Amino acid sequence: MTEQKEAAARYRANLEGEVDSAGLYRALADAESDPRVSEVYRRLAAVEEAHAEFWHKQLDRIGVKVGHLRRGWRGRALGWLARRFGPAFVLSTVSKLESRDVQQYDKQPQAVSGGLPDDERSHNRIIKAVISESGGLSGGALARLEGGHRSGGNALRAAVLGANDGLVSNLSLVMGVAGAEASARNILLTGIAGLVAGACSMAMGEWLSVTSSRELNQRQIDVEAEELRSVPEEELEEMVLIYQAKGLGEAEARKLAEKLMANKDTALDTLVREELGINPEDLGGSPWSAAAASFGLFCLGAIFPVVPYFLLSGTAALAASLVLSGVALALIGAGTALFTGRGTLSSSLRQILIGYGAAAITFAIGRLAGVALAG
Repeated sequence: MTEQKEAAARYRANLEGEVDSAGLYRALADAESDPRVSEVYRRLAAVEEAHAEFWHKQLDRIGVKVGHLRRGWRGRALGWLARRFGPAFVLSTVSKLESRDVQQYDKQPQAVSGGLPDDERSHNRIIKAVISESGGLSGGALARLEGGHRSGGNALRAAVLGANDGLVSNLSLVMGVAGAEASARNILLTGIAGLVAGACSMAMGEWLSVTSSRELNQRQIDVEAEELRSVPEEELEEMVLIYQAKGLGEAEARKLAEKLMANKDTALDTLVREELGINPEDLGGSPWSAAAASFGLFCLGAIFPVVPYFLLSGTAALAASLVLSGVALALIGAGTALFTGRGTLSSSLRQILIGYGAAAITFAIGRLAGVALAG
């Protein structure tokens, strides 16, 4: 009986996951402006819906009836982000969730016998097959499918982690000063100083990182342009090999490469994108936008431990700071679960424990330092 209950719980969890994925792919299809890419998402949704039907049948087989299921919070949240910022913003997260599903299905004999792990692994091949059947996509659309996995998903992850950095670091700073029994005014000033200093440091670090990346990319483009000018025959052969690796026959690949090489600007753009994996239009993004985003996200997290000290003092301010920071830590934990696939409750509890643990350490050190300095 226990074994049947465990199977029912596992099948239902699988069913909920497939319903979530199917709904998310439908949302991506609706948000995508390119009809050919939209069709890719609709075909992926159809695969996930077939998987959901598979788990419905498994539940029926053991006598468990399940009514209509709605998408979970993760699917709805990712769908909203896709509509708000574009499908590319969430594709990296979707890819990670698919990888998690493969790992889970590999351990389940019923899923393996139904071919579900292979289906999940083949999603990228389905995308490429649809692209091939449709006669090819524009460079921008192709970039959204192939390169957008990195940019959008990393932006989502960086947003959550940036806010977390500000929250945990400033909470620790505020608790350390509070442990030394400083006045509410001094704690407030320390918190504000920590917020501004940390945000400026994060912004400068992000600016330097993106600027260095852009300079490196530009250097690689310059080298590629020089090679194209000095040894065009070798670059032609490289382009032929690139398109052969993508599945074209040698004759077809050579014909396409020769056509692209006829225009040096087009040839350089193609080689930079295909060989180096660099988008020459943005070189990796704007350093100023990255710095501003980093500054804002750090401030967003760092303000929570400070706000109560604008209104309260003493123990009341300390307690309110901990409570407000705990709520923010839980929300960040939920945001982390969005792109890791972990349970929301466990991620939130883990985030709270880490944040409060850091605060407790700095509070204890502040208390010891305060006692020592007091003589």
